[in-house]
Amino acid sequence: MDVSSANLRVLCQISESGSFTAAAAQLGYTQSAVSRQAVALERGAGVTLFERRQDGVRLTPAGLTLLRHARTILASVDAAGRDLSGDPRAEVVRLGVILSAGPVVLPAALARLTAAAPWIRVTTREGTTPGLARALRTGSIDLAVLTSRPPHRPPDGESPRLHVTTVQDVELLVAASATGTFAGRTSVHVDELVDAPWISTPGTTSEPLLGVWPGLPGRPRIVHSARDWLTKLHLVAGGFGVTTVPEQLTPVLPDGVSTLRVQGAPPEVRRVLVARLPGPVSPAVAAVTEAIAATVRQ
Repeated sequence: MDVSSANLRVLCQISESGSFTAAAAQLGYTQSAVSRQAVALERGAGVTLFERRQDGVRLTPAGLTLLRHARTILASVDAAGRDLSGDPRAEVVRLGVILSAGPVVLPAALARLTAAAPWIRVTTREGTTPGLARALRTGSIDLAVLTSRPPHRPPDGESPRLHVTTVQDVELLVAASATGTFAGRTSVHVDELVDAPWISTPGTTSEPLLGVWPGLPGRPRIVHSARDWLTKLHLVAGGFGVTTVPEQLTPVLPDGVSTLRVQGAPPEVRRVLVARLPGPVSPAVAAVTEAIAATVRQ
């Protein structure tokens, strides 16, 4: 079998992303380039690795078998790179973080970790809970900060279940302009939000719609769509709509944004989790998990 490490990274990314197009966006390639590498990989392996479906791409049983070996091969390639760079003792932990946890949890946790375990080097990437759960399964990351909503089911339906550590329960709030319709208030009734202009993160069939109150009666009126938290919150500050935020983001909200608790509906609680694949855990991964948990507790 003749395959390259670049081909194997494409295999991992396709498995994680669920489509050639999404994999290309993550890798910085064109969709046609990823398709060509997938064909080359199948030709080199001599078997069909990808099941091409209307809703995306899935790995065949042979693809899953090669994926297991690809993780081991790529880990060895990365270790060789560290040896050649002159830093063989550094242990790298690849951490995935949900967008809302980055501004508050990540900098403080990394500072704590640097003081306690300077031999650990953490690399990070942002994503949604479904996307990061897939990244854990494919071996693209070692650890992930995820979120769940009641009834707090496992992050994905795959087996075996991911190992999950609960670090915090936070309440979902509504962020509104401090000088707009809800100025000077600390709460709002859910009925008042029915016709509100919402600023949301676009959802897909596999990714949740973020930024709209989950228990909102009727169909929300979405006026702006943005993936970046800073963009959404500055739109709120400018009076261009409202969005939802977890309570943990309150300390880093920009000027001109106030938060409101929602009355007339059950509280929306989000659970912050640290997840990894089941099985033995390395000291480095355990140290990163503890740094995150200690940061949240503090």
